[in-house]
Amino acid sequence: MPTPLLTFAHVTVRHLDRILFADLSLRIEPGQHLALVGPSGAGKSALLAALAGQLLLTGGRATTPGLEAAARQRHPTDPLAAWRQVVSLVGTRAPFRARPGGSELYYQQRYEATAAEEVPTVREYLLASPAPAPRAAWTYARVVERLRLTHLQPQPLIQLSNGETKRLRLARALLRNPALLLLDNPLAGLDTASRADFDALLAEVAAAGTTVVLATTPGEIPAIVKQVARLAEGRVTHVLPLADYQPAAAPTPLLPDAVALAALWPPAPPAFSTLARLENVTIRYGERLILDRLSWEIKPGERWALLGPNGAGKSTIISLLNGDNPQAYSQCITLFDRRRGTGESIWDIKQRVGYVSPELLQYFPGQPTCRQVVASGFADTLGPGRATPAQLATADAWLAVLHLAEHAAQPLRQAPASVQRLCLVARALVKNPPLLLLDEPGQGLDAAQQPYFRAVLDALCAASPVALVFVSHYAADIPRSVTRVLELPAPVAG
Repeated sequence: MPTPLLTFAHVTVRHLDRILFADLSLRIEPGQHLALVGPSGAGKSALLAALAGQLLLTGGRATTPGLEAAARQRHPTDPLAAWRQVVSLVGTRAPFRARPGGSELYYQQRYEATAAEEVPTVREYLLASPAPAPRAAWTYARVVERLRLTHLQPQPLIQLSNGETKRLRLARALLRNPALLLLDNPLAGLDTASRADFDALLAEVAAAGTTVVLATTPGEIPAIVKQVARLAEGRVTHVLPLADYQPAAAPTPLLPDAVALAALWPPAPPAFSTLARLENVTIRYGERLILDRLSWEIKPGERWALLGPNGAGKSTIISLLNGDNPQAYSQCITLFDRRRGTGESIWDIKQRVGYVSPELLQYFPGQPTCRQVVASGFADTLGPGRATPAQLATADAWLAVLHLAEHAAQPLRQAPASVQRLCLVARALVKNPPLLLLDEPGQGLDAAQQPYFRAVLDALCAASPVALVFVSHYAADIPRSVTRVLELPAPVAG
């Protein structure tokens, strides 16, 4: 029997004062590529963090003989080589960090030119990783070429798209040439071409001697995976061969209360004739062309899908519509019947826009509760703020409509990923905006919650005149109420 990379025998996994797993047993052997599956909140991300040595283990016995041997082999001159040096975890969160001595970053800064001076570039981020050994499988040149990052090397991290950031973080993980690679929902945010290439990439990773453990959905299990671990409510219920794994049928989605939803959005005539008009808009960051003479108009009540590959400019368009991008002042852009740069403030725009994106979660400071996060939508802040009793009551009403009332007092960062996403949707809706911008809102939703989420949006569109712009790389995620499409071309490398 081969020496296992690691073994957990009846351990308890803790984070602060919370028990995440009790009586956890799991054995990972070299080449035992494993998929972790289960509903949102089952503990997949927590298990990956435990395998990476990031959580406290008590009781039972945890050993890492194979990883320790790999650390000694790959770092023979380092007497302090530890098994964690040969483990790479690519999680779901990618917070932006300024260079030492720089100011704290804020969300809108990703669109400002000064951010380029405060944030490392792609090249600097990758070179900050320890240099691979001379004969390592994954060298700087190889990861940059294989992950399609060559043309992005001068780019500041803060200006990358969601999918580009995903590829970059995977590249940095591979530069460590890990014995164990841990991936949390790795396909989220990747376009169709990148997802299609992912199986081939993992085959190359496995061929280089790396064992892969990833949290994923039943429909996106890579070809190298031969075993599946089912998780439920903080337990590993089964570890079985992939050939024997049968995904559970998704339950019938719980529909939102249409009457309560309509009550939260009183009928009113459209306040604007045009919500947004972009005329020959061109956006650049340095030498990088993001949008090239784009024209587009959004009328009240229209529901759009905004599609295109990673780096095509989808998030940049959203930033223009949401008032976050200062390049709007040099372009011909009209928002809510008013030309940008004619005296309106960014808060005038944001008061009329509801906005959701995966990146927003990274910028909430401290430990605001789900109720506080939803209520923060009234003032468009990224903190608990000082909501009025009436605003808190409205936040509670939206949580109830979305079947999230039991999570109202729970800190957002401790809630399941699906709850976090739906709380951001509720935050976008509390002020009844005429325009709703949803940038990949379904990330983190499991197979049962995806149809529920679409049902919520369809019910919302049926009960209100809200206009919708929906960004996704998955055609199946797009609600039925979406009837119009703007598809962007692939970016030009260079």
